[in-house]
Amino acid sequence: MSARPESAQRADLVADTALALLAERGMRGLTHRAVDERAGLPQGSTSNLARTRQALLELAVRRLAEREARVLALHEMPDPRTGGLDSLVEGLVLATHRALTRNRALTLARYELALEATRRPELRSYFDAAGARFRDQLGTLVTAMGSTTPERHVLSLVAWADGLMYSCVAGSFHAQVPELEELRAGLRELLEGMFGAGKPLV
Repeated sequence: MSARPESAQRADLVADTALALLAERGMRGLTHRAVDERAGLPQGSTSNLARTRQALLELAVRRLAEREARVLALHEMPDPRTGGLDSLVEGLVLATHRALTRNRALTLARYELALEATRRPELRSYFDAAGARFRDQLGTLVTAMGSTTPERHVLSLVAWADGLMYSCVAGSFHAQVPELEELRAGLRELLEGMFGAGKPLV
């Protein structure tokens, strides 16, 4: 396999640095100069790659989507038609726990970008497109579970995960990350309400 082009590696470095700055300093702490300094790049390097602030934010959102896809790893989940509710619970719980622990800064950066997208319509489309891939994959999973209203069920699952992550990263429960067993219990309660405990798949 050939190495990635140097330009792509530079773009990843700039985007990763931007995400780290967002998590540490918030939106006001993200500047082209700050990215150059943190990444150890010559002054002006970030501006050459992403000339405007909008371009820099779009670069960060695209990189966020790539990295969160690896964190969530929905493609690695067992087929719920064979593993049933247990497989869906375990896959989503592990993904949520990864976001709350070793990827906590990435999750915090996502909330910074989400809030900024509410004020920048031009960023909103990039942010929404980045989240669509996850929602589509989740829709496929709940449909395989037998859901006849996958959009509603996806909304409930995303609301559970987003609400939990926000509360435990930036909200009133930030001091302690729930144990895996606590997450399993909470998600199982939600899914059993959707599909029924022990309900056969169709």
